[in-house]
Amino acid sequence: MLPMLFEAALPSPPFAVWLGLSAGLGLVLAAIARVDLRSLRIPDRLSLPLLASGLVLGFVCQLVPGRMPGDHLIGALAGYLLFAAIGAGFYRWRQVEGLGLGDAKLFAASGAWLGWQGLPPVLLIAALGGLGQAILRAAPQRHRPLAFGPWIAVGFFALWLWLTWRV
Repeated sequence: MLPMLFEAALPSPPFAVWLGLSAGLGLVLAAIARVDLRSLRIPDRLSLPLLASGLVLGFVCQLVPGRMPGDHLIGALAGYLLFAAIGAGFYRWRQVEGLGLGDAKLFAASGAWLGWQGLPPVLLIAALGGLGQAILRAAPQRHRPLAFGPWIAVGFFALWLWLTWRV
């Protein structure tokens, strides 16, 4: 009963606010994708404000219908810890960085905006996109690093639009 009361107390943003949030989110994600494609790095100056804004907005208003404020915090923590653990495990196994902390921070930002429930679909979209790119590159460039951030960004933005679009 208490979660339903708390959820009802959170206002959903009006369409103009949603449109502004979506445009801003899309621009930041496009900038992140561009930088990652060029340098294989995701700058903190882009990912950390995105993470913080998702947490703040998640506690101030109901960004995604059906999400509680705690879902956004759990999403941010789970997203970061999952990718940081995978990256550390890969480094221990292969002695080379395979998944950086920039990817972990971007995945945490997606959890902050979408709640923990959004992490599996974002990861699925990103993994399928990365796999498709790896297959298309095939044998000649097999050992060249692949930027994963753009695929996280695509999954993040696609799911944001899917979950929040209001007619």
